[in-house]
Amino acid sequence: MPGSATSVHSEAEDFEAALRTEGCLGLLVTGRGRFRARLTQVSLHHFRLSATDEQLPRVAFLAVPDDTIVVSLPRGNGSAAIYGGIRIGAGEIMTLGAGERLHVRTDGRCRWGLIWLPALELLRYGSALTGVAFAISSTAGSWRPRPAISRHLRHLHSVAIRLVESGSNALVDGEAAHGLEQQLVETLVESLSTGAAIETSAATHERQDVALRFEALLQTQPERPFRMAEICSALGVSVQTLRLSCEEQIGMGPVEYVRRRRMQLVHRALRHRNPGMASVSAIARSCGFRALGRFAASFRAIYGELPSAILRRGSGRGIDRLNFRNVRRRV
Repeated sequence: MPGSATSVHSEAEDFEAALRTEGCLGLLVTGRGRFRARLTQVSLHHFRLSATDEQLPRVAFLAVPDDTIVVSLPRGNGSAAIYGGIRIGAGEIMTLGAGERLHVRTDGRCRWGLIWLPALELLRYGSALTGVAFAISSTAGSWRPRPAISRHLRHLHSVAIRLVESGSNALVDGEAAHGLEQQLVETLVESLSTGAAIETSAATHERQDVALRFEALLQTQPERPFRMAEICSALGVSVQTLRLSCEEQIGMGPVEYVRRRRMQLVHRALRHRNPGMASVSAIARSCGFRALGRFAASFRAIYGELPSAILRRGSGRGIDRLNFRNVRRRV
């Protein structure tokens, strides 16, 4: 049934939890400053739309469901998201195939939108509307639709998001939701069937694979301070290949990514501990940090305060829900 929700987040952990319905398996903030993100989600009959306004750079690990195709499009000003090392250009869209996994990063304030739709539905409509077999690549690919079609697709997405954010009940109506889905799928088919596909290099695909295997390795032991030699040996790649892959896909070197992930584990553990129940040193050591003085200085440089200050403050929620938007509306 049609429904919608909007939330504003002041903690990356809470934003990551909200993004799980968007296929997010992990999120690491890479910029410094106050975290702030706004997420609007719209459920129609078969499609879902979402829009995000993020203030700080970050890298996320995204998994597309096996039966779903995702279309990403930039919104307004700001830097565009980088999917698997591929940056979306002005007027372009990105398609993510069913079952795909990849890193998605930003390097500044980013406003992006997503359209989620059943893979079989898009293929069925595509074949019917074009009169030929219609297919979408199983890997991330960027497209340059004709300008008028690109503008219309962004307009349809923006109208739906604005209606929700303004508190309108227009999309609660089943007929309106169905009509929007019809317009979206027809515009998407036209975008993909008449637009130009932008070729992705074989080297980028190879670096995507290395980054995915690297991510899988880290998930086995998230607290372990892996070294470059260990990672290269486990993945069977050279130091140069690993470094180039991480810089393109994740936006930083592998050792720094390992360190930042462990630092985030400490930050989250401190947030959820009650004051007096655990020490900073015990939490830091559990995440692989031994030089505690150096750790505290690095932590403060990233999060703007000492770890002891977070521990004293204790657990706190970092989400503000907008009154009329946090209720899932049903017909």
